[in-house]
Amino acid sequence: MREKCKSGRRTIGYFGAALCILCVWPLLAQLISTDTGQTGSVQGPVISVTSNLVVLPVSVLDSKGGFVLGLRIENFVVFENGRPQKIAFFRQEDTPVTVGLLVDHSGSMNGKLPEVAAAAEVFARSSNSEDEMFVVNFGDDISLPAYAGKPFTNDPADLQKSIEDANTIGRTALYDAIAAGLEHLRTGDHERKALIIVSDGGDDASRFNYHEIRDLARQSKATIYAIGLIGGLYEDQNPNVLRHLAQETGGIAYFPSDVSAVSDISKRIARDLREQYTIGYEPQQNASYRGFRKIQVRVIAAGRKFHVRTRSGYLPSPPPATRTPEKS
Repeated sequence: MREKCKSGRRTIGYFGAALCILCVWPLLAQLISTDTGQTGSVQGPVISVTSNLVVLPVSVLDSKGGFVLGLRIENFVVFENGRPQKIAFFRQEDTPVTVGLLVDHSGSMNGKLPEVAAAAEVFARSSNSEDEMFVVNFGDDISLPAYAGKPFTNDPADLQKSIEDANTIGRTALYDAIAAGLEHLRTGDHERKALIIVSDGGDDASRFNYHEIRDLARQSKATIYAIGLIGGLYEDQNPNVLRHLAQETGGIAYFPSDVSAVSDISKRIARDLREQYTIGYEPQQNASYRGFRKIQVRVIAAGRKFHVRTRSGYLPSPPPATRTPEKS
């Protein structure tokens, strides 16, 4: 039986989500290990609203699936919980990203990892040269390789080697790996964040559960992409987990029929990250509202229809606890 969160697991509603987030983050210190044997430090949870600004990565596609570039701020309308918001920040340029590659090393991945390692190298070569990247290898346990003592790299060979050198053994602690990846993203220098999950199995070894990970993702700035290598003896019992996490955060879930397609998918993800718009707004809503806030972005251009992809919403962080001064 899986370990449970110290506060006990319950169905997570809006109020329950905030309580659970406070209790699950300390688990990360026990889950994250590096090649030097050090334990990762844990700070407070990532908050999607910084200085009261919600920052959204937005992809705009035409009817043929091609990226639409050259739009202006006046072409975009942003809604939060159905209410229009005033756009305070707008940018369309190839800006660097902090990216984590979460690679399944459970026993069922044996034989697939050479293609996955090669795809990581392809992804890095297709990305912005200023991106900072890292790998999370996961099976029963979670590990983050170090790169000459540093937490990030932009060397394609480093990423490939860190995947090739890890063993394939055990079960699949997918949710724990996502939690570790979200935590490590926080230490990166770039405002834009992304996780890419490569896995062929449903979770069967994590301390976290899906609802906890969903709410951590809702609080984070990360866009989550997934490559589900589904099929065979170890077929994923719930591939919708990957699909839902991607939809929640504005990413895409891919389910190729063959592992040989992973390199092409990696290039597509790299291009998606490089051709996004970035939009920021200050929420026009009571700051005390702690529930999930739905986001919708529309593009207005005469005579043209577009598909817009961004986060489905975000979950504000609970306010920090305050202490009452002691009476003298």
